[in-house]
Amino acid sequence: MALHFVLDEPTDAGPGDAVALTGAEAHHAAAVRRVRVGEEVTVGDGRGAWLTGRCESVAPREVVVRIDSRTDAAPPRPRVVLVQALAKGDRDELAVQAATELGIDEIVPWQAARSVSRWDAAKAEKGRARWATIVREAAKQAHRAWIPDVSPLATTRDLLRLAEASRTLVLEPTGVARLTNVELAGDERDVLLVVGPEGGIASDELAELEAAGATLVRLGDSVLRTSTAGPAALAVVSASLGRW
Repeated sequence: MALHFVLDEPTDAGPGDAVALTGAEAHHAAAVRRVRVGEEVTVGDGRGAWLTGRCESVAPREVVVRIDSRTDAAPPRPRVVLVQALAKGDRDELAVQAATELGIDEIVPWQAARSVSRWDAAKAEKGRARWATIVREAAKQAHRAWIPDVSPLATTRDLLRLAEASRTLVLEPTGVARLTNVELAGDERDVLLVVGPEGGIASDELAELEAAGATLVRLGDSVLRTSTAGPAALAVVSASLGRW
């Protein structure tokens, strides 16, 4: 499989055109992956464009690729969104990375009541940027045509508004319904997978989410970590939607 790289901006380039990798991406291609002149690579813009071409010139500051072919991937419908509660350590980041590799379409960081990690205004911007970097690298590694969006930090009130407009599935060990039994086909609304922090989702938050139309679902009989629950649920949902 050809090495894959990502442009910083959307592109309308097509066969015969040249695109340039610059900055960190050029350095990664030239110095880390050691691409060579004439080597075939693929290049995406994270917004559906998928270019195949050959390296025309290679330098740490710029790698030029001459395009042979282009395809455009439509965004998936319905979209699957991971609402990931902030967690201590790197557990929330592990969830973000794995979910991106597995095909999530958007990630919403959530300041849940029981989140040990707390993002103030300044930290929220840095945290979102950190998650966006993780998403970009994971999407590139997985050769994804679409890079998931990372939304601003959401409060529980923000989440309730999202839940009212989406098919919302809250991963909760006490949920009566099994995720494998939830029917998703034929519903064009976004599918929201809501994952709580290490201590679980507070009872009042669960009640509010249910009142907003969310369904509490469980994954088998075991209790998964916040870092693994979202990716595991995404695998089930991807199969149910026919993505896998």
